[in-house]
Amino acid sequence: MTIPLLEYKPSSQNQRVAGYEVANEDTPTIYRIEDCASGGEIEALIWAAYRQLFSEHVILKFYRQVHLESQVKNKAITVRDFIRGLAKSEAFQSLVIQSNSNYRLVEIGLKRLLGRAPYNKEEEIAWSIVIATKGWGGFVDALLDSEEYQSNFGENIVPYQRRRYKDRPFNLVTPRYSDYWRDQLEEARYKWGDIKNFLDMANSIKIKTLTPVPVSTANIQIPNTTRETTSTGIPVSISPSAGFPGR
Repeated sequence: MTIPLLEYKPSSQNQRVAGYEVANEDTPTIYRIEDCASGGEIEALIWAAYRQLFSEHVILKFYRQVHLESQVKNKAITVRDFIRGLAKSEAFQSLVIQSNSNYRLVEIGLKRLLGRAPYNKEEEIAWSIVIATKGWGGFVDALLDSEEYQSNFGENIVPYQRRRYKDRPFNLVTPRYSDYWRDQLEEARYKWGDIKNFLDMANSIKIKTLTPVPVSTANIQIPNTTRETTSTGIPVSISPSAGFPGR
């Protein structure tokens, strides 16, 4: 039996109200498949989808989904299905899903697929139950098939952070894994021990004292660097103002 999505009350966020900001450098660029008239523009759309989903400015060739890219270039699938394929790919599974908890995945999914942060803790709990019962794929389908996604991005727009007029973008403040996973990696690298172990190790080190050896200068033979023969002949003047005669 599938547990229905728990009810939660949306909080007041910027994307829920109309905005009248003047466009500037922080205004997100909207990538729409209908506006792509050349191959370069389609490539820009594809890379915008990678940046939005993976939150990485550089994607390794190993993680690229070539078959999905080919389908979206030939317009065999919509941008929404392209986003769906990237979110369910093995690359996303290994880079993001395996190193985060369900609550963290809810935050990542809402920011990267719907372009907004979670409303409150109640929404995080509600969507985490969906991940626990339907898996990550079911959570992705629920977001991409929702009315919120359709009304903001439709079929052919790459998701973006909606109405960001202050603070840093999500891809800079939402790294691939959280502090919890980072601390686990650090604990695995550095093993903490007792201070007595360090003292025992320090005491076990044997330091050899260097004894200075006196050296007598009387036994040092200085080589003779003087010339045994004297130069003969008249020196040749190099400078016309020299005091000795020129040849």
